[in-house]
Amino acid sequence: MCKIINKQVQKNTAFIAVFGGVSMTSQQLTGHRIRDRRVAVGRKQGDLATQVGISPSYLNLIEHNRRRIGGKLLMDIARALAVDASALSEGTEATLLARLLSAAASQMASAAEIDQIEGFAARFPGWAALLASQTQRVSALERQVEALTDRLAHDPILSGALHEVLSTVTAIRSTAAILADPQDMEQAWRTRFQRNLYEDSVRLAESSQALVTYLDRDEAASSQAGTPIDVLEAYLREHSFHLPALEVGDADILNLVIAAGIEGDAAQEAARQYFTRYVQDAAAMPLGAFQQEAIRVQYDPAKLACAFSTSIPAAMRRLVTLPVETENAAIGLAICDGTGALVLRHAIGGFPLPRFGGAHPEWPLYQALSCPNLPVRRHVQQGQGSSARQFLVYAICQSVAPLSFDVPPQLEATMLILPAALVPDIIGTTPDLFLSNAPVTRI
Repeated sequence: MCKIINKQVQKNTAFIAVFGGVSMTSQQLTGHRIRDRRVAVGRKQGDLATQVGISPSYLNLIEHNRRRIGGKLLMDIARALAVDASALSEGTEATLLARLLSAAASQMASAAEIDQIEGFAARFPGWAALLASQTQRVSALERQVEALTDRLAHDPILSGALHEVLSTVTAIRSTAAILADPQDMEQAWRTRFQRNLYEDSVRLAESSQALVTYLDRDEAASSQAGTPIDVLEAYLREHSFHLPALEVGDADILNLVIAAGIEGDAAQEAARQYFTRYVQDAAAMPLGAFQQEAIRVQYDPAKLACAFSTSIPAAMRRLVTLPVETENAAIGLAICDGTGALVLRHAIGGFPLPRFGGAHPEWPLYQALSCPNLPVRRHVQQGQGSSARQFLVYAICQSVAPLSFDVPPQLEATMLILPAALVPDIIGTTPDLFLSNAPVTRI
């Protein structure tokens, strides 16, 4: 972990150091720009030197950045080369430099000469723009691949369709192997296997077509928000995770999913599951009584679970659905499955919960995941300096399915994030866990 954080610090330091020195380096590269412009317009060094009233040797020193230039001489050279003086003195736009620096910072192992980055941009502006554009394109494609990978792991309809296709292919292969056996087989059995082969082939064609149809139909909705979970989270964020229509006991889940305007079969299925759980939690913990009790026990999920005879994760989920009056009173939540993949996020100010590449291994969420049924509470400081924020974080991991000797437990870890302003009497003066906002490798 220290190596990862140190690497990120070195990367950021290098970026700041180079970017901070751009303006100073800009003056030093005026000579390169003069030479490139002279060559581009086909002027000889001696002719240009004579026209502006200096010796060719002195102009040569200027073009190699061994002599400073400014004032009248710079204006004379710019006039002789038919170019604006600012184009020679100011150089490449800062936007292009920032994009190049970002590309270098993302690939520190490549040992790019970042101290020469403005020289590269000034002498080869076309190549520099192409490199910056390709870097942005690669980053966008990487994010798209991450979204698709996440969807393959968490889209129940897609995984079910793929499972159906693979199962049918396996059945066809087994039947074909039997029919290809050179040993004699009774005609009745051969006919039966041939019929099975035909039926499996038809089933494979139908399941493949259904998969293609699902992907085509769901492409537009998925491309907008990434994954079905992203679609659901976007809807929940619009309503601050509080859905009054689900607070009543006779809520029609299917009609509410349709009325929510959530598009895509997978996203609708995710919404149906979330809405169903929401209704169950609301029935067990009525809003008015729960809100009063939450204030009384200072949002302690264990005490709330005991008061309403429910589970701690259910109390955590219910706390997030409380109406939010101010931004500082917002409560965060993160839920992950047994593999550590985030399946639901409700980020709040100062405590980001990115889906890709940012899940911190030291989150109490993952501490709880490693020790099921063991409650975890931490006083967490997120960030450093003036931007530091403090939180009281609860986490617990429990099985979401009945335990059995025949199958592994289906674990789910839940983490509740309370701003320090909500629990001033509980939170200590010194945090026991410090987290950096710098991205780290996801476990």
